[in-house]
Amino acid sequence: MTDLILPDLLLAERHGAVTRLVLNTPQSLNALSDAMLAALRDAFTTLSTDRQTRVIILAGAGKAFCAGHDLKEMQAARARADKGAAYFLDLFNRCGALMQMIPALPQPVIAEVHGIATAAGCQLVATCDMAVAADGTRFGVNGVNIGLFCATPMVALSRNIPRKQAFEMLTTGAFIDADRARELGLVNRVVPQDDLATETLALAQTVAVKLGAAVKIGKRAFYDQIEMPLAAAYAHTATVMQENMLWRDTEEGIQAFLEKRKPDWSQQD
Repeated sequence: MTDLILPDLLLAERHGAVTRLVLNTPQSLNALSDAMLAALRDAFTTLSTDRQTRVIILAGAGKAFCAGHDLKEMQAARARADKGAAYFLDLFNRCGALMQMIPALPQPVIAEVHGIATAAGCQLVATCDMAVAADGTRFGVNGVNIGLFCATPMVALSRNIPRKQAFEMLTTGAFIDADRARELGLVNRVVPQDDLATETLALAQTVAVKLGAAVKIGKRAFYDQIEMPLAAAYAHTATVMQENMLWRDTEEGIQAFLEKRKPDWSQQD
């Protein structure tokens, strides 16, 4: 198993085939500072080739999941003569590149959300493949309240929830609660705060015991077909299923089902 060497602001916990990453700057509500963006990028790069990690959980330390970009850091950059427009474009491009890493990872990524998830923190939840939220969690794309429209968080949010609800959140700056987030499809389930870590890990472990290669090819096909017209999506996924059907482990899985036994995937990739 690949060893993760991370700075203190991002912690890694191993739970068998599940790796739990914890944003660990509670004093800034786990803001996506330059350093945090770099740490997440490096962790995802390492985990993308870690064959022992089958599911990734992304959580936050302290009283919040993530409050978005680090506004103090951004204001400090604005005040420096060598920063300004070029810095901000680079910042939002780096954040966008990080978000695009998540659907490209071979492993499913589950957000474990509590407290608040605002602006780019809400974007992070929307970008993850699944999300579990604690009772009382609030979600928002609140930049409009300070004169900064959440344009980049809008990309993920508008691909996760219905268009009119996304636009309302973006233009009013209002929060929605965890139950409303579940109704809209932003999170998969809502659980008691005390059960959040346990329930998220249970979901991750349920996925982790599946044939890893099948989940990997399935995740890639899931995101590919969403962007295609209907006929092209069916043509593409037929090819994916054809490839999948020819695997030895798939043959074993089908035979095990027919024989009413557990499949022997001890040699799975």
